[in-house]
Amino acid sequence: MLANKIIFNQILIASGIKVTPGQELKSQQKTALQIVAHIHDKRDVVLAIDLTESVGINDEGRIRLRQIIEDSLKSGDSVYVVPFASNIVKSEETSNLYPLGIPINFNTKNQENIDKVLQKIPLSANLKLQNTDIQQAELTIYQGLAQLNQNRLQQNQPIKFQSVIWITEAPLLTQSGNEWIETPADSLFRVNDSLPSQARRAWIDALPLNKRELLIQTADSREYKLAVVDIEANVQEFCTIAPNNKEFCKVNSYLFGQLWLPIVVLLLGTTSLSFLAKYFFRLRKKWRVSVIADLEDYEKECCPLLPGKSFAIGQGDTNCIDEIVCPGAEIRAYLERQGNQLYLIPTKLAPIEWKGREVNKRTRVTGNTIKLNCPNDKHEDFYLNIKVKK
Repeated sequence: MLANKIIFNQILIASGIKVTPGQELKSQQKTALQIVAHIHDKRDVVLAIDLTESVGINDEGRIRLRQIIEDSLKSGDSVYVVPFASNIVKSEETSNLYPLGIPINFNTKNQENIDKVLQKIPLSANLKLQNTDIQQAELTIYQGLAQLNQNRLQQNQPIKFQSVIWITEAPLLTQSGNEWIETPADSLFRVNDSLPSQARRAWIDALPLNKRELLIQTADSREYKLAVVDIEANVQEFCTIAPNNKEFCKVNSYLFGQLWLPIVVLLLGTTSLSFLAKYFFRLRKKWRVSVIADLEDYEKECCPLLPGKSFAIGQGDTNCIDEIVCPGAEIRAYLERQGNQLYLIPTKLAPIEWKGREVNKRTRVTGNTIKLNCPNDKHEDFYLNIKVKK
């Protein structure tokens, strides 16, 4: 049933319309989306390569590209190679399900996958290509990446962090297509209020973009940029009003579906750690033990009792840290602490009673006040009132 639902969602996405910028998300929703992406720690990485003659990728450029692929890409990345000039060069069929083509699944960081990426990168310019419509490339790639995360939202799949590695001499994130001399004369991006220009600006405003640039000089002293634009994990929200003052939104239900299990696991883990912390704290805590014996009107304070230590009841014992005196010339029992439990261990050399019964075997004693009876040879009672402050 679940597999059928996923296939049905994929068919709807593949045949549906392109995503558009949605409503502003709340800060807690943005934070929750980052958590979803961090839990799964996977990325979409786009290598956007300018194919025009003005970008002649020299030896230094090739070294840096190899560095990016070998050192920056990691297991779990989905890698898209997108060459462009006056148009995006599509090497394979695209759809709303795969708006940037079929990715290279970098599921394992090995030489085979590294070679797959390197083989798809055009490392030389196309001398027939003269113009770069950088704004068209930006719109196509940013909207394509937004579509990928929106598809995951619709299928209740984890969204991803995304990055675009631009290799071009064209300026990025400009206000107008007229700011770049190589923008084709017939490009709609030269018209500021054209629909493509408005769509591009809307995506730049809607997506959380962070750009870093590095200038590289070609052999003929020209420069192009190696720029990285990182995009935080993001989806588009479209809330719809409904009768009876209701409103239907997608993001909150999606976040609940993604995070309820990790939250439950986190709560259980936190609770367990809290109990463990309390247990170990109590385990290290010294117990104060005091005794009031029959025929005595004062309370004797014993040595602090730690786990694994014991008191001798009767005569002294060098293996014990203290003694509790009672009639007789023998050791009647040991009062021993194990962890956070207290045990009475009889020696059977003389009787000892707890709660009106003689103790004949190792017995756990409970309570903060323990009343023991150590009868003498004439069967006369002798009570010990032991107070334990844990």
